[in-house]
Amino acid sequence: MRRDGRARDALRAVTLTPNYLDFADGSVLCRFGQTVVLCAATVQESVPPWMLGRGSGWVTGEYAMLPASTDTRTPRETHGLSGRTQEIRRLIGRSLRAAVDLRALGERSVIVDCDVLQADGGTRTASVTGGYVALVLALRRLIASGAVPAKVLAPPPVAAVSAGIVGCEALLDLAYEEDSRAEVDLNVVMDGEGRFIEVQGTAEGAPFSRQQLDELLRLAEAGIRQLHALQREALEAAS
Repeated sequence: MRRDGRARDALRAVTLTPNYLDFADGSVLCRFGQTVVLCAATVQESVPPWMLGRGSGWVTGEYAMLPASTDTRTPRETHGLSGRTQEIRRLIGRSLRAAVDLRALGERSVIVDCDVLQADGGTRTASVTGGYVALVLALRRLIASGAVPAKVLAPPPVAAVSAGIVGCEALLDLAYEEDSRAEVDLNVVMDGEGRFIEVQGTAEGAPFSRQQLDELLRLAEAGIRQLHALQREALEAAS
């Protein structure tokens, strides 16, 4: 039993509150236990300069942590982004592009802003999971207006979760207290067909075995199936 009472293969309490913002094209407040991320998608009728004339669109992610999101103040990144922030932005973008037919999107962009209101581990996986819902809500508006065809949304949903080995035990969806002392840390992004979009795995101490990796992937896959169901429920509620 873990400190919060969960079994080792249990997600934290997850809620996805769609249409949280009035002015965003799509938005969701995503909670994984005490981690809270506000995801907002904005459609722009343009693409980055290097994509002009290709007849294809672009989806990208932004990520930031509010100063009071952690127990000690996190300074705003006003003089350039940290390597961690840039890495998470790229992860969000790569993950969400897997959910979109970029040719069907045409020469327009969707920017998904993920702002961490409170951090207790798993902020990047919450950003991907909530960011997908915000992205779909924004694209639904484009579809409803006739600007893009329905096929712009690739059918499988996209979600992410963490897993890790803590005290020699494989755990799903690590809170910060667990993540900070994990011997192995894994972040997994998958679609609704059980295909991997990204796997980030690190041995924080001793190397880990293939058997341990397989167990972590099994935990992550089961957790992501639950997240896909929650995403579908949130999107149905927003219809």
